[in-house]
Amino acid sequence: MGKFSLYILFIICPLTVLLFSCNMRERESLRHDLDPVPLGYAQGFRIFEGEGYHLVEVSQAFQKKHTPFRYLIFDDSPSEKQEGADAIVNSSSERIVLTATTHIPHLDLLGKSNCLIGFPNLDLISSDIMRERIDAGKIMDLGKGPQANLEKIVELQPDWMMVSTMGEDLTHFEVLKKAGIPVLINGEYMEQHPLGRAEWIKFTGLLLGKFAEASAIFDEIEKNYMDAQNLTAKIPSDERPTVLSGTMYKDIWYAPGNESWGSILLKEAGGKYVFEEEKGTGSVQLSYEHVLSKALDADFWIGAADYSSLRHMSGTDKRYAAFQAFKNKRVYTYTQKKGATGGILYFEEGYVRPDLILLDLVKILHPERVPNHSLYFYTLLNGS
Repeated sequence: MGKFSLYILFIICPLTVLLFSCNMRERESLRHDLDPVPLGYAQGFRIFEGEGYHLVEVSQAFQKKHTPFRYLIFDDSPSEKQEGADAIVNSSSERIVLTATTHIPHLDLLGKSNCLIGFPNLDLISSDIMRERIDAGKIMDLGKGPQANLEKIVELQPDWMMVSTMGEDLTHFEVLKKAGIPVLINGEYMEQHPLGRAEWIKFTGLLLGKFAEASAIFDEIEKNYMDAQNLTAKIPSDERPTVLSGTMYKDIWYAPGNESWGSILLKEAGGKYVFEEEKGTGSVQLSYEHVLSKALDADFWIGAADYSSLRHMSGTDKRYAAFQAFKNKRVYTYTQKKGATGGILYFEEGYVRPDLILLDLVKILHPERVPNHSLYFYTLLNGS
């Protein structure tokens, strides 16, 4: 986890977050007499239903406090000009651009893979369906590095574009707005409950006229997740193996905070997280000495970044070899499963499939409880 948990955020297109200046009356009028659509876990967006359209409010798009972004999604083209919306789209859209690999599985699961026409750095995509489209020249590469090629996006003229952002003050959002391209911000990474992140598939489903299908997919993921959680819920504390996570970068150990997405999954899988006193929803920065005092005898080490073997780890930093989990060869990574061009499967499917992550973790920590499950995301590191 650690610094590598930021991987997805660095491959996205960091477009400008421009808070549109419309008066409060216009913004409040958007929600007038609309019925709220209940969500189960997601905290960062809300859905309201009107006649022939929906309103989506994204209230947690990034870490800084901001005015909610409001998007109108029509079943058909709006009959009159709409004021106060940050973007207006038609749910029958067929040409879209995405900028984060975590959104790729949404299209595949919803049967809308053919809608993707542009993405930055195509090598990062692992989906077999999308790789076929890429090989056929049906998806434009929008460029590598921190910024997608704006000229290419404008040239494509997508029906809409979905971005993720950490909330930087950038400058490109207005360019796309003037080009008539609606840009919608997906804040799934702000959710800390694993099912909260998965529930953002409903946001994508609504944009594509597939809300019912997205809801059914999420319901199945939720059921699988709860079934896996129930396997370990009653395990007493003294029977829960201790778990170390994270790795060092420039002498700083990066690990998930105790309230973070990754930590929650470890604990719900029946593990005892060694950094439970380290509060926070993101990564925490620790000294090697502190980690050694807390985790020297940890039973498992889960989330060992992108090392390919134990020898690779100790060759990079011999201090790793001091931990009992390393000596006992109980070190697992989530970066070994890759697509044809090197994209990491965990970083693509993990947000929408926390049920599979949880099953993997149960398999690692309590294998007798899921005897027929084979690891999907995680890999045990060998010694060579």
